[in-house]
Amino acid sequence: MNAPIPLQTLDPLATAPTRLREIPYNYTSFSDREIVLRLLGAEAWGVVDELRAERRTGRSARMLYEVLGDIWVVRRNPYLQDDLLDNPKRRRLLIEALHHRLGEIEKRRALDVEAGAEASGSGLQASGLGAAGAAVATVNGRSAKVLRLLELARAAVADFEREFDRTAALRAKTLKKLSRLTARDNVKFDGMSRVSHVTDATDWRVEYPFVVLTPDTEVEIAGLVSACIELGLTIIPRGGGTGYTGGAIPLTPWSAVINTEKLEKLGAVETLRLPGVERDVATIFSEAGVVTRRVTDAADRAGLVFAVDPTSIDASCVGGNVAMNAGGKKAVLWGTALDNLAWWRMVDPEGQWLEITRLDHNLGKIHDVAVARFELKRFKAGQLGADGKMRGEPVSIEVLEIPGRRFRKEGLGKDVTDKFLAGLPGIQKEGCDGLITSARWVLHRMPKCVRTVCLEFFGQPKDAVPSIVEIKGYLDTKPHGAILAGLEHLDERYLRAVGYATKSKRGGLPKMVLIGDIVGDDDEAVAKATSEVVRLANRRAGEGFVAVSGEARKTFWADRSRTAAIARHTNAFKINEDVVIPLPRMGEYTDGIERINIELSTKNKLKMLAELERLLTREGPLARAGDIDGDGEVDADAFDELGSERRRQALELLAFTRQRWAWLLTNLDLPLAQAREALSAHGLAFLLPRIDERLAEESQATLFRVMQDRTIRVSWKVELRAPLEKILSGQPFAPLLDAIDALHKRVLRGRVFVALHMHAGDGNVHTNIPVNSDDYEMLKEAEAAVARIMALARSLDGVISGEHGIGITKLEFLSEAELSEFRAYKQRVDPEGRFNKGKLLDDPAVPGDLRNAYTPSFGLMGAESLILQQSDIGSIADSVKNCLRCGKCKPVCATHVPRANLLYSPRNKILATSLLVEAFLYEEQTRRGVSVKHWDEFS
Repeated sequence: MNAPIPLQTLDPLATAPTRLREIPYNYTSFSDREIVLRLLGAEAWGVVDELRAERRTGRSARMLYEVLGDIWVVRRNPYLQDDLLDNPKRRRLLIEALHHRLGEIEKRRALDVEAGAEASGSGLQASGLGAAGAAVATVNGRSAKVLRLLELARAAVADFEREFDRTAALRAKTLKKLSRLTARDNVKFDGMSRVSHVTDATDWRVEYPFVVLTPDTEVEIAGLVSACIELGLTIIPRGGGTGYTGGAIPLTPWSAVINTEKLEKLGAVETLRLPGVERDVATIFSEAGVVTRRVTDAADRAGLVFAVDPTSIDASCVGGNVAMNAGGKKAVLWGTALDNLAWWRMVDPEGQWLEITRLDHNLGKIHDVAVARFELKRFKAGQLGADGKMRGEPVSIEVLEIPGRRFRKEGLGKDVTDKFLAGLPGIQKEGCDGLITSARWVLHRMPKCVRTVCLEFFGQPKDAVPSIVEIKGYLDTKPHGAILAGLEHLDERYLRAVGYATKSKRGGLPKMVLIGDIVGDDDEAVAKATSEVVRLANRRAGEGFVAVSGEARKTFWADRSRTAAIARHTNAFKINEDVVIPLPRMGEYTDGIERINIELSTKNKLKMLAELERLLTREGPLARAGDIDGDGEVDADAFDELGSERRRQALELLAFTRQRWAWLLTNLDLPLAQAREALSAHGLAFLLPRIDERLAEESQATLFRVMQDRTIRVSWKVELRAPLEKILSGQPFAPLLDAIDALHKRVLRGRVFVALHMHAGDGNVHTNIPVNSDDYEMLKEAEAAVARIMALARSLDGVISGEHGIGITKLEFLSEAELSEFRAYKQRVDPEGRFNKGKLLDDPAVPGDLRNAYTPSFGLMGAESLILQQSDIGSIADSVKNCLRCGKCKPVCATHVPRANLLYSPRNKILATSLLVEAFLYEEQTRRGVSVKHWDEFS
C-alpha cells in the first residue's frame, strides 16, 4: 500500500497525451474513449485509436465524432429526447444528418482507395513492385478499418433511430397499464422527473429511468411492482436519494424508479410487548417515505430517542435507512438500523408482501446475541388493507436463525459489506431483493443529563488519534453511570472547509477535533466523566471545552453538519467513501492517509515543475503570456536576456528543486539516520539540528515522519516562487511572473487530496476526495487513491463500508468470496433482475461498477463561453453549479410537497436546470433551432 511511486512518472518532459475530448457536446467526465466504448464497443475503440496515428486532414474523424456527439448528448438528456419524440420532423432531420455524415465518410474512404490505386499504378512503373505493393497494402488496411468503423457506426445509428419508436410504444403501454393501479399523474415520463431520479448524492449517472412512479399509498406498491415486471422494467426503489454509493442509480434504460416519498404515515409512540421480550418496549411505526428527522422529532416529543441518525437525517427516508442499514453518531450506543428494527414490510420480486419480525429482541446491538431469530411471513399482493393490516392468513411462515457474529466483522462497530447477511430479506440489500414499504422501530430512553465536549488537538494526528481509544475505553467502563452517546472527528482539511472557529486561545486551526456527547442520569457523574475526558485530551496536546445548555451544545455540533463543504471548490463533486477501522489501529489508518496526501501533493508540485520547465525552455517567442493566461505579451528584448543568464538561473533552480522533491517522494521510508548526507546534498543541511533532535526522540523515525510533522516541507512559495521572483526581477519580467502564477493556479486546481471525518466511537471513517469532473487525469488519480484507501483499510483488518453500502462505487473492491454468497442469493430470489438489475453483481451485460458511470461537468459547459455570454444561460448555470445534492433543501421547500404531487425541491430543479442549459448549448450549435419547450421548462 505504501510502495514508492515509479520514477518514470516524475519525468517532466514526457510527451503530452492525445487530446481526450474531441467528440462535441460532451459536457461530462467521459473522454472520447468511454463514449466510443459505450456507443460502438471495444473493437471500435481499438480501430479509432489505430486510425488516430494515421490521420491526414482529420475530416472523417470529425464527422464520425459529430455522429457520436449527437447520439451521446441526446441519450443523456431527456429534454432533447422528449423534443425529438414530439417533433418527428426535427427527429428526421437529425437522423438524416447522421446518415449524411457517415455517407460522406464512405465517399472519402472510396476516394482514398481510388487515389491509392492510381498512385500505386504510377509508382509501379517508377519504383518497382515492392514499394507499390506496400502503398496499396497501407491504403487498403486503412480502408478496411474505416469500413469496419462505418459498419459499427451505422448499427449504432439504427439502434438510436429504433429507440424512439420503442420508447413511444412502451410509454403508451406503460401509462395504460399503470394508471389502472395508481393515479395517472403518478406515472411520470417528463424530463424533470427523470433527471431527478437519475442520480443520488454522488452525481454519478449511468442511465435515465424509463419512468418514475410516485404511488399515493403503501397498498398500491405490490400491484405496481407486478405490473412493472410484466412490462419488462427493472424496479429501482428510491426514497430521499441521499445515497453516496449509487445504490438508487439505474443501470439500464428500461427501468422504473418507484419513489416512496408519499408514503409518509408516521404513527404515535406505542408501548408494545415484542415477541420474546419480557417487558413493554417503546416503538414507533413509519412508512418508507418518512424523513428520518420526523421520526427523531416524534421520539423527542415523547422523551425518547430514535437511534438512526445519519448525516443525511434531514433528507433521507426510513425505507433507505432499512435497505442500507444506516447508522450515525448514536450507533456507538445503540447500533445501526438493523439493531433497532422490531419489524418491517416489503414487496418481494414475486410481487408478494413479505413481513419480517425480529424475535427475542435484545434491545441492543444484534451482534451481542448468540443467535438472532426472525419470522418471515409472506402474503399475496391483494391481502394488504387500506388500514395497513393484512387480511387472511399468510401464504407461508418461516423462521430464520442467524448467528449474531455473522452481522459484523468481529472487533468492528459497523459493517455493511455482507450483502447476503444469511439471507435476511431487505437489510443491507440496497433495494436488490425488494422494496421496503414500512417499519416499526425500537425507541430508547436518553439519560436526562447530557454534556457535549469539544476537544481540539494541536499535535500531530498520529499522537492525537490514540485519544479516541482512551476516551472510549474510559467511558465503556460506565464510570458512575456516565456513558458515551456519540463521538465525532474532523481532520484539519475539514476544519478549514467548514470555516471552523478555534475555541482555544492558541489561535490557528487544530490538527484534529473531537466532538462528543457524554450522558447519564447523575449530573455530577456526567460532569466528572467529562472532566476526565478533557484531562485525557490534555495529555495528548489537546484542549477541551464543555457545553451544558441545549443552545451551546447545538453550536458545538453545528460544524459537524457542514462536512459537505469540503467539495465547494470542485463545484460540489467529490468521491465519498466510508470504511471501518478497528479503533486500536486508527492511528495507522490516519498515517496511511497522510502518506497518500504527501505523495499526491508532491506529485502535483512535480507536475507543476514540468510545466514550468516547458514554459522556460520554449524556443521562439517564449514571452507570450497569452499562451498561459491571455494577458498580452512579454517584451522580446527582455526574453533575449532571460535566454542567457536569467533563463539559466531559473532552469537551474527548477532542476535542483525537482531533484530534491523527487528524492523526497521516492525515499519516504528511508530511515532518518541514513538520510543526513542526502539531505545536505539536496540543500536541507540547515534542518540537520532539528533532525538530530527528532532522532533523539524517535530513533526509528523515517523521512515520512518529518514530512508528516512538516519539519521538511515541499513548498511552492518558499522554494520556487520567492526565488523566481528574485531571478525574474524587473518590470520586463512581470508578465512572465503572472504567467507562472497562472500556471501554478491551473496545476494546483488538479491536485487530489484526501480529507477525513469519522464516527470515532465505532471506527467508521468517511474518506472524501473532492474532484473536478472536467479534469480526466484528476479523476483517474482520485480513483487510484480510492483503491489504495480500500487496500489500506483491509490491511488493518477493517472493512470497506460501515454505512454507505457498496452500490456501484465499491463493487470492484469486494472479493469473490464476498460476492459469491449474494450472487447465489440473488439467483435464488430474483434471477431475472426484477429489482435493481445489475447491482451488486459482476454481470458483463449490465456492469455494476463505475465503468459506465459519468458525471456532468459545468467546467466543460463553460468552454462554450461565447454562447453563454450572449445569453442569460451563463448566469443561470453559474448560480446552480455548487449544489451539493444533499437534499437538505427538501423538508423546508414550499415546492417540495410529495403528498401534493410537488417534487420540485431546489435540488431537483438544479438538476433539471443543468440539463436545460446543456440542451440550449447543443441546439444553439445545430441548425435545427432551439426548442420553445425548453424555455417553457425554464419558467
